[in-house]
Amino acid sequence: VATGRRTEGGFVVFSKSSAVLVVRPSAEAQYPNTIALRQRLIQDRTLIEQGGVYVFTKDVEFTSPSAAAAVVHGGSANGLTAWKDKSGKTLKEHEDA
Repeated sequence: VATGRRTEGGFVVFSKSSAVLVVRPSAEAQYPNTIALRQRLIQDRTLIEQGGVYVFTKDVEFTSPSAAAAVVHGGSANGLTAWKDKSGKTLKEHEDA
């Protein structure tokens, strides 16, 4: 479960959001930048393991909703459809409105 919001610079994931513990095998070959970013966040303790997931210890701004979603999901993700509000409306639906 992760929460965040669109920013002028991309997308911020809020502190206490969670991310999957294990990256998808395909991500390592296809998305090395995403994997490298996750590793940096783990190394600097922005992501800490807790209860079988990684938890964000602070707000983190990413360059795009998709970059944020990819780190949370452990592989490729379309941020415009992955991020949803409490009613299930996607970020894309909000932006198209």
